[in-house]
Amino acid sequence: AALDQGERKGGLKASLPQTFSSRNLALQAEKKILSHMASKSVANVFLDDTSSEILDELYRVSKLHSQNRSEAQKVIKNLIKVAVKISVLYRNNRFSTGELGLAEEFKRKLHQGAMTAVSFYEVEFTFESGMLTQLLQDCRDLLLQLVEKHLTAKSHGRIRHVFDHFANGDLLSQLYSPGEPYRPHLQKICQGLNKLIEEGKL
Repeated sequence: AALDQGERKGGLKASLPQTFSSRNLALQAEKKILSHMASKSVANVFLDDTSSEILDELYRVSKLHSQNRSEAQKVIKNLIKVAVKISVLYRNNRFSTGELGLAEEFKRKLHQGAMTAVSFYEVEFTFESGMLTQLLQDCRDLLLQLVEKHLTAKSHGRIRHVFDHFANGDLLSQLYSPGEPYRPHLQKICQGLNKLIEEGKL
């Protein structure tokens, strides 16, 4: 509850600089959420360089697809808010043994999704939007189960918003289309995912 109270008392600023930075947004989200918690021992939930780059590329892809800068910003904001809150819960040992099992299942499914996304990029004519959509929906459902007793309905809505946005078949089909304007973004996303996989972070 403290996590959501902290956010209500000071939300992320609506006006962002023209150059979108997921790292700055993550730091801002963390500061707002942690400033209203009794324990400050969970500080430093920072994005690493690779994760920041992936999120920045996802923002650009979302903006391209939606032609709506505000919507693209909102999706990434929601993703970061949820990630910070879950990290705080984990570091504070708030999850039960059963919930930790769900967390491991989520991590495995996310890893499978990342491997599939990279494979579709590296091997021509293998892309199937339905497969990626299903993997993202599975991740969404596992995450909703994990936080069911810990976060508010508003946070649950954010999780649905993020995963449903990127599970959209039309967005995925455009992202994997050959050439400009999506291909350079997909390349950077997959390079980042590969790096996280190799480092054992994903």
